[in-house]
This record gives sequence, structure tokens and C-alpha cells, in this order.
Amino acid sequence: MHKDTIVIREIELKDNPKIAMAIRDVLIEFGVPKVGTAYEDEALDRMFETYKNERSCYFVVADGDQILGGAGIAPLEDFDQGVCELQKMYFKPEARGRGLGSVMMDRCLSFAKSVGFKKCYLETMPYMDDARVLYRKVGFKNIESALGNTGHYSCTVWMIKDL
Repeated sequence: MHKDTIVIREIELKDNPKIAMAIRDVLIEFGVPKVGTAYEDEALDRMFETYKNERSCYFVVADGDQILGGAGIAPLEDFDQGVCELQKMYFKPEARGRGLGSVMMDRCLSFAKSVGFKKCYLETMPYMDDARVLYRKVGFKNIESALGNTGHYSCTVWMIKDL
């Protein structure tokens, strides 16, 4: 894998099984509970279809036919229309430490702003230290409780950022 062969692009239908496997592998690696997290989301096996609307987008990190990770933006369910959610941002080990998280974050937040969102919300786990460092670096702040209805009751860290 060479850095010059890696691209961040919108998800394609053919990516569905690869991104689902990548996300589940990362969740298992970090010991994330399979219940009450993205692991059990029905959307995980049909990401292309899930994010195919005007206010949602999912981006993948691709190296040729290999999918190394991804992240998406969608309206925060059961909440104010001006708030989106950063969703399913996970990277396989070989994609970490290469600056891809910052590039992906910029791509996602730029998309969110371009479609009119005013704030971006996210949920994560307290032991995902590198992710939380990145979130804080781009301006996310911790909040006291969950917003909306994500179904991810096992996630106990909630953050928000003005766009």
C-alpha cells in the first residue's frame, strides 16, 4: 500500500460488503459491544443505499479494490434538522497514522456544511483515544448526554461542533 494510491471517494454499490467487513473488524479489534453500537446497525450491510440521498453521504478510503475505512454524514435522527451526525468513522490498522482521519473529517464536515447543516454531532466510546483526539482537534466539544435517536446506547461519549 502506497500513500499515492489511496483515495477518499463516495461509496459505490460494490463497496457494501467490504466496508461492512472493515467496520465490523475494527469494532471487534477495539472490543466494542456488538449490541447498542454500529455493529448491529441494519444499514451496515447496505451503506450505499442508506447514504443515497441529498443530505447524506458516505466516503470510503480505497486503495485499489481494497476498502480501508470510511465515514459518513446524515441527518441526526429524531432531532433538529440543522444537526447532522458523523457516522461510522472507522479505519483499518493499515490506514491509521497516515493523516487520513483529518482528510476524511474535512471531507465530511465540508459536505455537511454544503448541504445546510449548522452543527455536527457524534457518539464514540471512551477508550477510542485517537479518535477523540482528532475530534477535539477539529473543534468537537463533549456534551453531557446523547442527542437524537441513534440506537447506539452503548456509546457513552457524545460530542458536538458548530459548522
